[in-house]
Amino acid sequence: MTIRLELPPELENALFTEAAKLNLPLPEYILRLLSTRQILNNPPKTGAELVAYWQNEGIINSRPDITDSQAHARNLRHQAETRERT
Repeated sequence: MTIRLELPPELENALFTEAAKLNLPLPEYILRLLSTRQILNNPPKTGAELVAYWQNEGIINSRPDITDSQAHARNLRHQAETRERT
């Protein structure tokens, strides 16, 4: 479905800026905003609902390259603790 919508310039600029920060085209960013409105209106209330939401969104198992999450977390922590500060 195609919908033509006239946005106030301030809103268009704000949306464009937000989309650019995510390296997304404006139409894709607006589509993401509209598709997430349901979760914003009815957020998960239990851990099981949150896990189900993450599975549905493809977040769980989105990094098949990480086979041991605990070791990966330890490695990230070590990198953060030993990084050079400028």
